[in-house]
Amino acid sequence: MQKKCPFCHLPAERILKTTAHSLIIRDGYPISKGHSLIIPKRHIASLFDASIEEQHDLLQTLTWAKTQLDQQLKADGYNIGINDGETAGQTVMHLHIHLIPRYQDDSEDPRGGVRWIFPDKADYWTKN
Repeated sequence: MQKKCPFCHLPAERILKTTAHSLIIRDGYPISKGHSLIIPKRHIASLFDASIEEQHDLLQTLTWAKTQLDQQLKADGYNIGINDGETAGQTVMHLHIHLIPRYQDDSEDPRGGVRWIFPDKADYWTKN
């Protein structure tokens, strides 16, 4: 028996905004305050499966979400990420874009950002 996709069956109260092709929710397991997900309405696993129209809509929705978080939470920066495929760490096989607000001093040294998925390669600035 295949498990139902959690992003295809979201309760209405979790959805912050919908557009023609996407929706926004807060992450159920947030890394930081305001951690949001931008999700296509169509069930697709990869950004590369999205039509150009869907990709455009997702990016516009991402920008809208960032603007809202700027106003509400005054984040100092953002990490934006997609885990595309199981090897890349994708656990829900429905495309979703993470918008993770970052705040001054939320990390001892934030340099390297998403590069920390490979810690031995993240701090490239210390390598000669």
